[in-house]
Amino acid sequence: MTTRAPGIRALRLPELNDASTAELEIDDERERERFLDTDLTGRDLMGIKFAECELDGVGLGDADLRSARFIESRLTRVNAPVLRAPLSTWREVVIEHSRVGSGELFESSWRSVSIQHCKIGYLNLRAAKLIDVEFIDCVIDELDLGGSVATRVAFTGTSIAALDVARASLTDFDLRGVELRSVRGLESLRGATITELQLAELAPLLAEHLGMTVE
Repeated sequence: MTTRAPGIRALRLPELNDASTAELEIDDERERERFLDTDLTGRDLMGIKFAECELDGVGLGDADLRSARFIESRLTRVNAPVLRAPLSTWREVVIEHSRVGSGELFESSWRSVSIQHCKIGYLNLRAAKLIDVEFIDCVIDELDLGGSVATRVAFTGTSIAALDVARASLTDFDLRGVELRSVRGLESLRGATITELQLAELAPLLAEHLGMTVE
């Protein structure tokens, strides 16, 4: 059986109007706008929707993005020591050259998302739903997918210091492009694809998980 790659749709933004973040508010809906080099730190933006938008050089630290929706949009050079966006929706989105300290995105929904050249400390995707998602040239200290449903997710040139897939449901979950150091939830790796070298590296953890003694 061949592992299916994520089906990522190419993002083509229309002509955008430069806009100010000063008037953004809860449950706002913004379309075809560009937000450049601005700071949304601490803002209450719960339920906001960005459709066919670009956020470039935007600070999102401690902004409340619960239930926010990002549709057919690009986020570039975003900086967020703490990114709070649980229950959010991400569809046909590119996130690139960004830094996130702690990303609280549990119970979020991701479809056709490309995350490129990003540095992430802790990414909390517990109970999230991911379909067609790729990570390219990213550095992630801890990726928490506990209880998530992940279909056609791939990693290229990416390092993950600690991966948690406990109680996750994985399908076409391609780890071959990952430098893995630690995995929690080995019993939930069914549906993942790894290389022979990765299997050898995981052997001590598998033996410990199964209660085996290697002498």
